[in-house]
Amino acid sequence: MGEMAMTNNKEALPRTTDVLVIGYGPVGAALCALLGRYGVTTLVVDKVAEVMLAPRAIALDNEALRILQMAGLGEDAFDRIAIPEVKMHCPYLGEFGRANTSGTLDGHPKLVTFYQPDLERALRRQVEAYPNVTFRHGYELVDLSQSDTGVTAHLKDADGHRHQVSARYLVGADGASSAVRGLIGQDFQGETYPEDWLIVDAKAREGKAIDHVEFLCDTARPTPHMPAPGGRERWEFMLLPGETHEDMERPEKVAELLAPWIAPEDLVVERKAVYRFHARCCTTFQQGRVFLAGDAAHITPPFVGQGLVAGLRDVANLGWKLAWVVHGQAAPALLASYDKERRPHAKKMIGLAKLMGSLVMPRSRFKAITVHGAMRLGRLVPRLRRQLEELEIKPPNRFNKGFLIKGRGRKGVTRGATLAQGLVRQDGQIRPSDDVLGDHFTLIGFGVDPGQSLDDDTRARWQAHGGAFLQIGLRGQHPANLTPFAEDLSDCLANGPSRGTLVVCRPDRVILHDGPARHANRIVDECLQALTAASTSSQ
Repeated sequence: MGEMAMTNNKEALPRTTDVLVIGYGPVGAALCALLGRYGVTTLVVDKVAEVMLAPRAIALDNEALRILQMAGLGEDAFDRIAIPEVKMHCPYLGEFGRANTSGTLDGHPKLVTFYQPDLERALRRQVEAYPNVTFRHGYELVDLSQSDTGVTAHLKDADGHRHQVSARYLVGADGASSAVRGLIGQDFQGETYPEDWLIVDAKAREGKAIDHVEFLCDTARPTPHMPAPGGRERWEFMLLPGETHEDMERPEKVAELLAPWIAPEDLVVERKAVYRFHARCCTTFQQGRVFLAGDAAHITPPFVGQGLVAGLRDVANLGWKLAWVVHGQAAPALLASYDKERRPHAKKMIGLAKLMGSLVMPRSRFKAITVHGAMRLGRLVPRLRRQLEELEIKPPNRFNKGFLIKGRGRKGVTRGATLAQGLVRQDGQIRPSDDVLGDHFTLIGFGVDPGQSLDDDTRARWQAHGGAFLQIGLRGQHPANLTPFAEDLSDCLANGPSRGTLVVCRPDRVILHDGPARHANRIVDECLQALTAASTSSQ
C-alpha cells in the first residue's frame, strides 16, 4: 500500500464515509453524537487523541443543555452548577447591573458552569455507543477537493504519510485556526481585542466557592469570576500594558492576583493560560459540500458565555439535515438552509458579547462612571430593567429565512422558533417532551389526533421521509386512538397552541409549519414538497 499503509499499529483509516468531521473537540463530538443517533456513517479525525485540559469554555445555557439532551446526554452525564445570578460591579458606583439566571427554561437551568474536559469525555462516551461513527487520531487535514458527488480529503499522519478519504460531505469543527476554513478560502471578518487575558482555574483546599458569577468592571484590571464544579473557581484577569505571558503565569503573580479572594496556601491552581479574545464571523458557513461549525465558523468573545453554545446550535441545525440528505429523505438543497439559519443569529450573539465587553472593560474612569451609571439608572425603568435582568436582551434563537414554510403561525405558534419543552406522561412514564419526540419530523396535534384527517397515501409518504405523529393533551386526558399520546404535565405545551392546531416540528425542535387539523393533508404535503424540492447541480 506504500504511503497509504498503517503506521505505529494504528487502526486502519476508512477510505470512504458519508460524513467526515475534522476536529473532535466538544462541537465535533456533539455533531458525531447526533449523526450517530441518526444512523449516518461518520468518520471523525483529530491530531490528538486525548481531551485538552487547558482552560476554555465554562458556561452553558438552557439551549445548549437541551441540545446535549438531544445528543443523548442526561442530567447526570457531566457535572454542572446552576448559576442563580450574574452581578456587575463598578469600583465607583457599586453594583450597576444584575441578570436573573435562576429557574429553568425548557426543562433546563438558564445558566450553568461546567468543567469542559468532563463534558467532552461524556460526549465521546456517547459517540462510542454508535458503531456507525469511527474516531481516528493522529491525522491532520492538508488538502481537500470537491466534485459533484463528494469531497476528497487528503490527511497526513504523525509520520508524514499521506492518506486519502472520500466523503459525501465534510464538516470543519477544527476550531479558531481551522484548516478547513483556510482550504475553502473563507476569511474571518471581525476584530481582535488588543488585550490578552490570563485565565486561572483553581480549587480551594477547604471552604466553598462563590455561588454566582461576578464581573468586576474595574478600569485598573477588569476581572470576571465564577464557580465551577468540584469546588473550582475561575478568574479572568486582563493583562495591562507591559505585562507578558511569562510574567503573568508565574506562581507568584497568580498568587498576587488571587490574594483579594483567597490566600495562596488555601488554593490549588489547576490550570492557567493566556488568551486573546476575538469577535469574528465567516461570510458563509458552507462552500459546496463543505461546512464550518463552531469556532471554525465564528468566534464569540466570552463575556456572555455563548462561544460553545453557538457551536452546539450549529451542530443541532446541521446534523439532522446531513442525515436526511444522506438517507435520501430530503433533497441536497436543504443543506443551504444551514448558513441562512445559523449565521445571522451567530452574528447577533457576537454583537451582544461585544456590548457586554464594553461594559466589562471601561477604558477610563469617566467612561466607567458614564456607562455604568447609565445602566444603573436604566434599571429604574421597568421595561429596561426587565430586558436586562430577565435576559430579554439576549437575541432569541429563531429565524424567518431558511427551511420553514412561509406564513403567519396560528395563535401560540411561531414558525422558525423552537417548540417549548415540558414534562409529559406517556404510557405511565413521565419524560421530557423532547425525548418523546425522538429523532423525527413530528406532526403534533394539540388536543386532536394529528393523523385522523390524513389519507393513506399522505401518511405513508410522511413516514417514508422520517415523519412521526404525536397527540398532546391536557393532564388527565386519555383518548382512545392509535396515535401516540402524551399528557402535558407542565402546561407549557397543550396550553400554547389552540385546541385543534397541528404543528410540524423538525428534528432540531424548530417549528416548520402549522395549521388547523382539517388541513392536515395540505400541511404534510407542503412540508414534503419543501423536503424534496429540486436540488441544484452544485450539491
